[in-house]
Amino acid sequence: MTESSANKPANGEVCQRPKNGVKQPGRNGLVKSLHHYHHPPQPKHCDPEDQAQHASHNGGVGPYNRPFCESFEETPMLVAVLTYMGYGILTIFGYLRDFLRDWKIERCHIAREREEQKDFVPLYQDFENFYTRNLYMRIRDSWNRPICSVPGAKVDLVERVSYDYNWTFDYTGRVVEGVINMGSYNYLGFAENTGYCSETAALVTEKYGVGVASSRQEMGNLDRHEEMEALVARFLGVESAMAFGMGFATNSMNIPALSGKGCLILSDELNHASLVLGARLSGSTIRVFKHNNMPSLEKMLRDAIVHGQPRTHRPWKKILILVEGIYSMEGSIVRLPEVIALKKRFGAYLYLDEAHSIGALGPGGRGVVDYFGLDPRDVDVMMGTFTKSFGAAGGYIGGSRELIDYLRVHSHSAVYATSMSPPVVEQIITSMKCIMGEDGTTLGRDRVEQLAENTVYFRRRMTEMGFIIYGNCDSPVVPMMLYMPAKIGAFGREMLKRNIGVVVVGFPATTIIESRARFCISAAHTKDMLDTALCVISEVGDLLQVKYSRYRRLPTLDRAFDDSIYDEIQD
Repeated sequence: MTESSANKPANGEVCQRPKNGVKQPGRNGLVKSLHHYHHPPQPKHCDPEDQAQHASHNGGVGPYNRPFCESFEETPMLVAVLTYMGYGILTIFGYLRDFLRDWKIERCHIAREREEQKDFVPLYQDFENFYTRNLYMRIRDSWNRPICSVPGAKVDLVERVSYDYNWTFDYTGRVVEGVINMGSYNYLGFAENTGYCSETAALVTEKYGVGVASSRQEMGNLDRHEEMEALVARFLGVESAMAFGMGFATNSMNIPALSGKGCLILSDELNHASLVLGARLSGSTIRVFKHNNMPSLEKMLRDAIVHGQPRTHRPWKKILILVEGIYSMEGSIVRLPEVIALKKRFGAYLYLDEAHSIGALGPGGRGVVDYFGLDPRDVDVMMGTFTKSFGAAGGYIGGSRELIDYLRVHSHSAVYATSMSPPVVEQIITSMKCIMGEDGTTLGRDRVEQLAENTVYFRRRMTEMGFIIYGNCDSPVVPMMLYMPAKIGAFGREMLKRNIGVVVVGFPATTIIESRARFCISAAHTKDMLDTALCVISEVGDLLQVKYSRYRRLPTLDRAFDDSIYDEIQD
């Protein structure tokens, strides 16, 4: 969950990055501040109006070589009260409906504990089962929508309807075509069925087939696998790398191989479920530090060194820090320079999950390490996935040769899992070479730059329209806060009516009162697509009254947004 303002130390100096020679106002509203670690005081201050914003910002001093600004605006008090009231009303009616179901007055379609097993250990958690029956089912039509096209900048959806309040769905046979896709992780636009990547993947399918039918250690180690891993290592700037068939299993199956009993794992409170599962499976002691909060991490590291293991006070065998490059629900970027400084200072190891940041950040698309201009050797374990920026499947781990050789023998995901499909491997190779410029074109570099431009443009317009958006100004993951339960489904439905496909997110993926819509920006989005989406978002935002920001930012320039203004983002 996101921490409250009381948990995040205030930042003394607050500035915003100027663009196009014009000083922009700060992010709207009272914003949660993230602490800067070992930053020297800045002699210059912003305007009083900007200082009131409390946006986390670094002006390129200390461990940073570039501006670093993130915004987490506080929930307005009235909105928070109405959100709690909405959940309270839904809970009351939920208990009423459960009463009717117990007396067989209303039919219940969801799985429940059998009467003869009521004294057994319950299979279902009571609250989550209650939430699924009475809240989730009301808005279930907002998820699992089937598509019947490539998940590119536009998608085709299979139309479905429900006549029993989302318990079951019937398909009408109609296809909704040309829906602008604002939800897929297609950051660089490589999820496509035309072009060089798809053509080479088709050729490899003809030669190797689709399945390998064996693990890498038996008969499933192809020459394409070896070439892919060598290319990944070169792309990351590390000694060696290995690939896995599933991104989730890359974390959940490899962390137990790296850490065990007598080890300490320090995990960010907003880490992905795969990291959490891997940490739990390892048997290590787990301690959670506040999201992106360096004083919290430093305190835990100091306490771990001073006190050691519980009861015995022996030194920890190993201290492993787990962080992500881009946090997929918050849109924030890890404060990697400070994390590296702390891990060196206290002799810890760093595990970096770049599932969302690889390909999407940095001038060369090499992730958050490239974004901050750091040495890849300072990160002990570099993990990432091929499912997003590369338009493929699976994950990887990069690092020293000793690390990779160890994992090839001890990782359950490497020993027991079936090898990656040859056409998937070829998609990874061709898209990665494209990003690196080894295909003889500038297509990859152009897509990385286009993604950065689209991200800045979209975030700026959303803020100007008065929405509360979370995260870093360079993050292509853009969460827009909805808060109230009734507006989760309403926003998704109204957007789809206007031919815009979005992802809405609620509990348990977020805290129960921090529901949101999450937009994922892609290099495949044209300016016309973004403008169309922004116009519809503004229209639906007015309809549902979700423009919650208490400080409306004015447009950066006092003229209409046209192609010339869009191009000025590069300056």
